Amino acid sequence: MNVNVRNAVRGLGLGMFIAGLSVNVLAQPSSASPAAAAASPTPAVAAPQPAAVSANSTISELQQLMQSQGVSEMRTTYNGNYGSSLLFKPESRTYYVALFQQKNFWRVVKTTSDAQAEQIYKSFVGQTEKLAEVDIRRIKLEAEKSYTEQLIAAQETRLNALQNDLVVQQQQEQNVSVQQDQARQQAQLLSNKQQAARNELRGLQTRIRTLEAQQTMLDNSNFGDAKATSKK
Repeated sequence: MNVNVRNAVRGLGLGMFIAGLSVNVLAQPSSASPAAAAASPTPAVAAPQPAAVSANSTISELQQLMQSQGVSEMRTTYNGNYGSSLLFKPESRTYYVALFQQKNFWRVVKTTSDAQAEQIYKSFVGQTEKLAEVDIRRIKLEAEKSYTEQLIAAQETRLNALQNDLVVQQQQEQNVSVQQDQARQQAQLLSNKQQAARNELRGLQTRIRTLEAQQTMLDNSNFGDAKATSKK
């Protein structure tokens, strides 16, 4: 997982950065283990009410310094809903290392040791990575779920379109089948009529030939009688 490191002082100013960080959780001893930190409920599961902060605490001290811009933010790392900041108070050469969840301070450690401050900061960053694993997994699963739902919707739309196409195709095939049957019936009827017409034509032609033959015979008979009479 890539760790995004950004300086909230740049562009926003230290006052705006801390304006969103509500100091609503009691400071815990610096010796608290990451396992104990991981036991805290995540925002995705529950939204517990933050505990009241004592006025005499490292958290309230850092809050006042940040509101008055008495400290400079050196580093801030975010992992999911969790983050860690390293701040420095120049006047007393004091370092403040903060661990927070969303906008709520979780732990604040105060030290004058540069090496110790860096070590604690790295430790807090490691804790944010572990603590954010569940949130990051949830975010990915939500994205996958949303993407899968989009695919399902697209496939359902495609399925409906195919079903509608099939219905239209079946109806058209039925229409074509009916039209084909009608065309075959009409063709058969026309064929029968054509055959009857041919038969009638042949009958008429036969009668005509018969009459013509009779007419020829009569003509020949009359011509023979006339010839015999003229010889007498």
